[in-house]
Formats: sequence, structure tokens, C-alpha cells
Amino acid sequence: MEKVKVAILGSGNIGTDLLIKILRSEYLECSLFIGRNLSSRGMSKAVSLGVKVSDQGIDAIVKDPKCCEIVFDCTSAMSHEKHAPIFKELGIVAIDLTPAKLGPFCIPAINLEDTIGEMNVNMITCGGQASIPLAWVIGQTQKNVEYVEVVSTISSKSAGPATRLNLDEYIETTEKGVQMYSGCPKTKAILNLNPAEPCIDMQTTVYAKVPKPDMKALHKGVEEMIAKIRRYVPSYDLVVPPTYENDRIIMTIRVRGLGDFLPTYAGNLDIINCAAIAVAEEFAKSLAAQRG
Repeated sequence: MEKVKVAILGSGNIGTDLLIKILRSEYLECSLFIGRNLSSRGMSKAVSLGVKVSDQGIDAIVKDPKCCEIVFDCTSAMSHEKHAPIFKELGIVAIDLTPAKLGPFCIPAINLEDTIGEMNVNMITCGGQASIPLAWVIGQTQKNVEYVEVVSTISSKSAGPATRLNLDEYIETTEKGVQMYSGCPKTKAILNLNPAEPCIDMQTTVYAKVPKPDMKALHKGVEEMIAKIRRYVPSYDLVVPPTYENDRIIMTIRVRGLGDFLPTYAGNLDIINCAAIAVAEEFAKSLAAQRG
């Protein structure tokens, strides 16, 4: 099929890593990589890869709305609130990689098909993409879940300026996602930026307070969910299987990156970018089917 043209708005760590991944896609073609500074590391990388770039921000899309059918917004939550109505007016599908939570949440392993046809899809957060599938399994297999807490730890070197700017929005959006998918009204999200050298891999631990857990059902559900996630994030690994102690279920996953832009410790880039590409490719297939 003919590839669908996409644009990437935001030339930081997430946007640049996303660009490299899109260049391998069978369904997507990056027609424009947009930032604010042509001499930035991300823009320089795009130029070296032969990708068309612009330093005009969203104005580059406003001036040429036919440059893409899908745009990945990799800026900030505050910026996306301004961008979203513009994308809507132009008829461009927005895949939001900021914690702006304007569009419906999407975890590809859970509700990918439900988001096809939406004009704005929110990818929640990197910690949300890592933890919410496990929280969903807990909600599906357990009764009387009293509390769910998710703790993600990433290398501080993998957290760019936009990530640091959006820490409050990150916590709020991740907690909302955990609550929505687990069905548990009381949730908490924590993000640790670890400055250790050598850099640590991304790890996310899920805790759930459950009085009488069904561990057999939980183990089965977790195995099935991990298999689904590995279809688009191959390095999503369970390092601490579901364990029950002190009235709590505990499990931990680790995500290693492919090393496309930052080294492999930056699994937080891969988990959200691979999820976003999974959504965009489904949109592309749907568009191809509509065109016959």
C-alpha cells in the first residue's frame, strides 16, 4: 500500500527517536520534521537522515496542511492544548504524545481498535503505557481492588526539557489512566528520575492492595498481556512476576530501548513511541481500506 504521510511536531528526545522508528515503517512516511532550532541535535539528526525539516513550529503545518494526514505532537501538554483545535480545523489526525489528555486514551494492547476514527488520540505517558496494561489485568481478574500504585524509574538523561516541564501533568494523567483501566477509584503514580551512572534501564512496578487475590488468574492474564505488548514493544519484560505479600500484589517490568536515538537505557522513549506508531499504522491501514 502507499505509505501515509505523517509529520512530527517536536524535535526533542521523543520526537527524534520516533522519527528513526517511523523510517522503518511499512505504512508511514515522515514528510516533515518540525522544531524550533535548526541547529538542535534532533534537527541535525533529521537532516542527516534526509528528512525535510522546518523550524516554524505548528505554522509549518498551517501553511501546508496537505503535508500530512497524521501528526505526532511531541511538544508539551500546554502546547498541545493550543495545537489540538488547529489540527481539528485542518482535518489532520493528531496522535498526542504529551499528557494533555484531550483525546481518548489509547493503550494499543487494550483498546487500539476503539480509537480508530478519532481525530485526537492521547498516548497517556511512558509510565502509563508500561503500567496500565498490568493494572487493567488486575482489574479484570481480581475483586475488591482497594488501591493501585505505579512507580516508574527512568534514567535522568532520558528525560528531556518537555518531560521535566510536564511532571505534574504526567502524574495526573497516569493516575487517571490507571484509575480508568483498572476500575480502582484510589490510585497513585510516581516517577523517579535516577541520575545513576551507568544509566539504568526503565523499570515500572505495579502495587495493588487486594484482600483475597486470585493469583492463578492474574498470572495467566499477565502472560497474555505481555505477549500482546511485545508485538509492538519487543523488549517489554517481566522481571518480577506477580507476587503476593503483606496484602499486596507486586510485579515489575523492564523496558530496554532499541538505541535508535538515545542508548538502550531509554526504554521510556520506546514504550510510548512504539505504542504511538502502532496506532498510526492502524490508522494508515484504515485509510487504505477506505480508498480501496
